[in-house]
Amino acid sequence: MNRDEMLKKVHAQHGPWDVIIIGGGATGLGAAVDSASRGYRTLLLEQHDFAKATSSRSTKLIHGGLRYLQQGNIGLVAESLRERGLLCENAPHLVSHLSFLVPNYHWWEGPFYGIGLKLYDLLAGKLGLEPSKHLSRQQTIRALPTLEREGLRGGVIYYDGQFDDARLAIALARTAADHGAVLLNYAKVTSLIKKRGQICGVKVTDEEHKHSFTVHGKVVINACGIFSDHVREMDDTKSKPIIAGSQGVHLVLPRSFMPGKTAILVPHTEDGRVIFLVPWHGRILVGTTDTPVTRLTLEPQAQKKEIDFLLRHAARYLTKDPKPSDILSVFCGIRPLVHKEHAKSTASLARDHTILVSRSNLITITGGKWTTYRQMAEDVIDKAIVTGKLPQRCCITKNLRLHTDPPLKSSKRLHPHLPYHLADVMRAIDEEMARTVEDILARRTRSLLLNAKASLKVAPKVAHLLAIALGKSAAWERKQVTAYEQVAKHYTLSDTPR
Repeated sequence: MNRDEMLKKVHAQHGPWDVIIIGGGATGLGAAVDSASRGYRTLLLEQHDFAKATSSRSTKLIHGGLRYLQQGNIGLVAESLRERGLLCENAPHLVSHLSFLVPNYHWWEGPFYGIGLKLYDLLAGKLGLEPSKHLSRQQTIRALPTLEREGLRGGVIYYDGQFDDARLAIALARTAADHGAVLLNYAKVTSLIKKRGQICGVKVTDEEHKHSFTVHGKVVINACGIFSDHVREMDDTKSKPIIAGSQGVHLVLPRSFMPGKTAILVPHTEDGRVIFLVPWHGRILVGTTDTPVTRLTLEPQAQKKEIDFLLRHAARYLTKDPKPSDILSVFCGIRPLVHKEHAKSTASLARDHTILVSRSNLITITGGKWTTYRQMAEDVIDKAIVTGKLPQRCCITKNLRLHTDPPLKSSKRLHPHLPYHLADVMRAIDEEMARTVEDILARRTRSLLLNAKASLKVAPKVAHLLAIALGKSAAWERKQVTAYEQVAKHYTLSDTPR
């Protein structure tokens, strides 16, 4: 993918697009793949970078959701497990199997969680991964040597999927492009265009070149996640907000706290959630929280009480208690949950997706989660066909392999404490539409999440390579480093609100 080439295609388009998608996160990118693979002329517009917000800040799991099973939402769990199986088949280079252990410290936990996990296996059907099973105390310790042993009776082990969210987002973007879609990052939709009361296009500002243009389309899809209400207000200033923001925080710890290949599921916390301790890219992710928020922003900040909550629960299950000084990075995302009356908390809100069509035919899709992005895309494009009076074409994504790249040749390591090389940086620039240092260090690579301080060390080097590739000045290069430093400070404890 090349941004300049994409921009040329936008301006060379004759006639309206079949489908215009606003938003380049999991939902929008999935919709672009579905639409383009059906043969519709598809344009996706993202105001910042692909997966900039929620879609790059998940727990990195493709899973059915045991918590939803506890809540009795069998339909969502069954759908998620089916989609998990399809994604494992369609993106084996991006999704891997991961074993999870539910440790048992009370006599009733073994049979209780064992029965629940057998139901989990049953709901997965033919697309299941591996069957769950009970472990003795000794087997549990062998699987997780650093697990807290006092009072340990045994455990139950089950399997789910693991992935890298931002990398899957880029794979979706490239898959959509492979099928003819045009995608633009740093393209902000500033208004909706209407004809006789019906939406027929959008006005766009190219943030890179600072100029505006208009594009027309038969149907417009609002897939803006936590910012969905903003686009709905463009359509109708009297529209009622539907997004209930819920903040999820993750801590990144050194692998020494849990050196094995098995993750831990903490089945019940003080706020009724589950917490995961997950091996990922040579680190351990601990998360997540569920804190209601009213301020919806691209760069949310973890609160001290959230960090303390995660450290406290991690300490209960690990022989070595993690301290604030052990944290390599803190990252935070906001879930675009759909508001429901009488809901007691955001933790009780379902993760099902919602599709709304306004009087002017703006289609909004929100809610959902990474695991079900493909089904969400199929549903919203089916709705777009009817709304935009497009020719009927069947969805093919159930068996559509996602884009793969040839392995990179070995090159100089970016930093001793990061698993990336200069070749990763150059591919991000040349093939993946990275336009800023943040794009490269936060999303094309996961340097910012894996070790925030190490990523700051290499920011000047990345800025220099980017400036050369894009033909930018030394002043631009310095501004890039400064901008990255402003973002990266939110990922260290020094900037945590008290």
